[in-house]
Amino acid sequence: MVAARHDPVYDDLHASAEFAELKRRYRGFAFPATAAFLVWYLTYVVLSMWAGGFMSKQVVGNINVALVLGLLQFATTFVIAWLYSNYSTKRLDPLARELDERFVSLSKGAPGGKDLR
Repeated sequence: MVAARHDPVYDDLHASAEFAELKRRYRGFAFPATAAFLVWYLTYVVLSMWAGGFMSKQVVGNINVALVLGLLQFATTFVIAWLYSNYSTKRLDPLARELDERFVSLSKGAPGGKDLR
């Protein structure tokens, strides 16, 4: 069994309030977005399995409710990706950059004086 290596600089940053805040912000977006999408997806699956009459209703021409909801699954995926990109740029990236800069400056002062990234 190989002993785990610990980097004291990383361990200090990992224990910092800023790192905890970064994780909180990430989870604050990722968990609700994932849960909402899974509910939306499973609703589509359940409707497809047990609401055939509803899903087969014609909307326009040969386009039915099932096709519209299926296409909305793709649209939802892209909307969530776009929302996450914006959220990350505004709320996660600045804090992550700050932590990275702190890691680099602290790691240069570590024994050996090399960049530990």
